[in-house]
Amino acid sequence: MYKASETRYETMQYPRCGGSGLRLPAVSLGFWHNFGSNCHYDNMRNMCFTAFDNGITHFDLANNYGPEDGSAETNTGRILKENFSAYRDELVISTKAGYYMWPGPYGEWGSRKYMLASLDQSLKRLQLDYVDIFYHHRMDPDTPLEETMGALDQAVKSGKALYAGLSNYDGATLEKASAILDSLRCPFIINQNRYSIFDRSIEENGLKETSARLKKGIIAFSPLAQGMLTDRYLNGIPEDSRVKTDGRFLNTDSVTEEKLAKVRALNALAAERGQKLAEMALAWVLKDGIVTSVLIGASKPAQILDNIKAIQNTKFSEEELRRIDEICGIL
Repeated sequence: MYKASETRYETMQYPRCGGSGLRLPAVSLGFWHNFGSNCHYDNMRNMCFTAFDNGITHFDLANNYGPEDGSAETNTGRILKENFSAYRDELVISTKAGYYMWPGPYGEWGSRKYMLASLDQSLKRLQLDYVDIFYHHRMDPDTPLEETMGALDQAVKSGKALYAGLSNYDGATLEKASAILDSLRCPFIINQNRYSIFDRSIEENGLKETSARLKKGIIAFSPLAQGMLTDRYLNGIPEDSRVKTDGRFLNTDSVTEEKLAKVRALNALAAERGQKLAEMALAWVLKDGIVTSVLIGASKPAQILDNIKAIQNTKFSEEELRRIDEICGIL
């Protein structure tokens, strides 16, 4: 029987999520990859143990995480039931609905029917009575925003979720959605978006500024740019890398020599700071206190331990920030 480390809360930081009362760990564990039906159960379980033993209290999922769709929730449900029942109130479990899950007109996007049916399915797979955060996973160009936000509100008021979140929204749509949820008195507290040294779209589309102004939290996914912002690509593309073995989200067309030159330059700067490249990349996302937490993906426990080190130094000099922008071609 798993017994959590008694020192699990001694080193992790827990910033407040926007203006809410919920605190999230500065580093959260994402289940997008490496928790599906093609993964080893013991390794998944050990990653959860390592994360929680080191203060990572937030496990982030979605209905379609796998492969196969739903399998990450199924595996997590088994891990939670067998090992974490005594710690449920110390955990923040989140899931999402928005992408394709089943055939027909009710299996994706943002209708009330899809959102609430998907949440019920997720709870069954997770073997939980409620999730802590339920997100709409992507903007829906066809469903009225009021309907989707009403579904999030219903999820919370039914007791099946404690908080509402939005994922992959831009700043303008976030502002409209927030106004609706506020009028419903629904505790909408967090946005989940892609954000890294290489991908600054949340700055360009106004999401980061709007979230800060509305006092909503941000949790950043892909902060390591699908592994590019690590030391794995310093000498080219490894044969066992995601580029070679998957290719859906990072492929050889995007891993150019120009991009690798930027990775090497950033790695040199990280060394000057006494950090690994991954540590510096995570610290950069957290640097100004607007982003509440970074979502890390890991394939083995040791990677979790390495990434947690990022919180030891999230301060950057103006010269360091200038050099990072210059390397990325922003200046």
